[in-house]
Amino acid sequence: MKRFLLPSLLGLLLVACSAPESTPPKQQPFVAGAIPDQDPEKLQRLYSKLATYLEAELEVPVTYKPVNNYAAAVTAFRVGDLDMVWFGGLTGVQARLQVPKAQAIAQREIDAKFTSVFIANKSSGITPFETVKGLIALKGRTLTFGSESSTSGRLMPQYFMQEADLTLKDLKGNVGFSGSHDTTIKVVEAGTYEVGALNSQVWKDRVAEGKVDLDKVQVIWETPSYFDYHWVINPQVSERYGPEFIPKVQAALLKLDPAVQEQAEILDLFGGSSFIKTDNSNYAQIEAIGRQIGKIK
Repeated sequence: MKRFLLPSLLGLLLVACSAPESTPPKQQPFVAGAIPDQDPEKLQRLYSKLATYLEAELEVPVTYKPVNNYAAAVTAFRVGDLDMVWFGGLTGVQARLQVPKAQAIAQREIDAKFTSVFIANKSSGITPFETVKGLIALKGRTLTFGSESSTSGRLMPQYFMQEADLTLKDLKGNVGFSGSHDTTIKVVEAGTYEVGALNSQVWKDRVAEGKVDLDKVQVIWETPSYFDYHWVINPQVSERYGPEFIPKVQAALLKLDPAVQEQAEILDLFGGSSFIKTDNSNYAQIEAIGRQIGKIK
């Protein structure tokens, strides 16, 4: 009996030794997203570069997941498909109200004093003005906003129109919603709408890039400043990566340095020179205006 037992034991040992080593489970990626406020190709280039940078800084896999519209970004954040999102002021508030303990953690330096511009096709005959009361010149004109949930392309422009005692019913026909700031420029330049409202940074960037025909379209008014774009992070990441992860993400964003070429490219694509700290309280005005015009209930 012993003769048969020894070979059997040896066989079991050989099988055990030759079995493949178990591989550790893959770490769940940290998924970033953004409202689709500009040209999709530019956004893909920007967030791909940012994902590569964050992956090195955070030492976890990082991916960028695009969405089709502003509402989809808020929904994806609420259900946990996106861990961190570059929101506008309004969508950031909407998202945080749906995800308890979600935090606004960073914004560009320009976002503390952001503005919108109203632009007009020159053939409309509308000339630039200096104060909010000048918006009454838009009465009886066609106008397009950007996305329905855009802060700089809808919420704040509509708020300032109300300050000038101008309602949407005072416009000619139904107000338009182009879907993005770039499209707003194009449809006003083409004369499809006489007037458009959009993000002042996108306007200035496209003018600098030579992508606007200034013989056809011009700025007629720039709004007072307000808080706008910011990063919002989902609290579920602390459970997945540990309690120090959110401060680590914030630190990585604040660390972006224009003196480092790869990081300078990211900041340039964002249209800013640095990121600074922010917090939820900075968007109280946006929330109040959102409730006033019915975008937050």
